[in-house]
Amino acid sequence: MRNWIACSIFSNLFLSISIFLCVPTLGQSQQLNTSLPSLNKNFITNTDTYNQALKFESDTTSRDPSRDLPDPTSVLYKSMIIPGWGQIVNKQAWKVPIVYATLGGLGYYSVHLTKKYHDYRAAYYNLNPDTPDDLRFGSTPSYIPEGANLNEVRDLRNKFRNNRDLVYVGIVLAYGLNIVDAYVFAHMRSFDVSKDLSMRPRVKPAVMAQSNMPGITFSIDLITK
Repeated sequence: MRNWIACSIFSNLFLSISIFLCVPTLGQSQQLNTSLPSLNKNFITNTDTYNQALKFESDTTSRDPSRDLPDPTSVLYKSMIIPGWGQIVNKQAWKVPIVYATLGGLGYYSVHLTKKYHDYRAAYYNLNPDTPDDLRFGSTPSYIPEGANLNEVRDLRNKFRNNRDLVYVGIVLAYGLNIVDAYVFAHMRSFDVSKDLSMRPRVKPAVMAQSNMPGITFSIDLITK
């Protein structure tokens, strides 16, 4: 009888100790199992977010039109070296004939005016009694008579010289305009001028800074639809 009671007490004690030791382990295991889905969920969410960011960056890069546009500085130098080169790089080849027609026309006219100026300069020098007969500027052209009025010859000489100088200024301006046109257009090509842009005017009351009088301000915002 005593042996049976001792065995019963020993069995209950052993069972109690086993339960005491196993309960924390089961609790930790349950906590670990419940935290794993959250960890996996966070990992999957972060991975999806990262992939979406990479995809967005890739799409943005592929849709970015400025990547295919020429460098404005490079276009500037090319236009300075060869007129019209910048327009070709900007895919505006239709402007090249205009550039060369302008420069060519002004150049041809300057040659004509220079020849006229040299003819009347030589005539004025040769017809002037105060100058020696050394034909310093060449012989007098046949279309200028020997008995021409010296003052008229001088005025025509000065007129052709002034007009030639103005044409030279025009050539420089046309050459510079060619450079500015190519450079500015290379900058403007990257601007968004699509139909997604809209204009929103704003009018609001304000106080004038100088007179402290009430007034209004008007502003225009360019926004994306």
